[in-house]
Amino acid sequence: MTTSGIGTIVIPVSDLTAAKALYGALLGVAPDVDQPYYVGYTVGGQHVGLDPNGRAQGLTGPVMYWHVDDIKPALAALLVAGAEEVQGVKDVGGGKLIATVRDKDGATLGLLQPA
Repeated sequence: MTTSGIGTIVIPVSDLTAAKALYGALLGVAPDVDQPYYVGYTVGGQHVGLDPNGRAQGLTGPVMYWHVDDIKPALAALLVAGAEEVQGVKDVGGGKLIATVRDKDGATLGLLQPA
């Protein structure tokens, strides 16, 4: 598996408007994605996303997404290594693919294959 490191962090939020104000102030930039289903900021090469549907999808806290060249073998390698699949490979728009797994201690890890 080849990874370029953690490139995206997605934070589940219950109040998108309040979270947008808080993270906008913290990051000091306007969002580059601003939709009712997702707000995202890019700062210093890092993407920070706010997901108002994250808790409904089982997210209990922020998820770090490791950027990979090829998501399917990366996901398979994590499953063989003992991870539990939370969400299989899913296209989240524009050809960007994500998947999530949970390690034995309950931490959720994400994989992201850029478009």
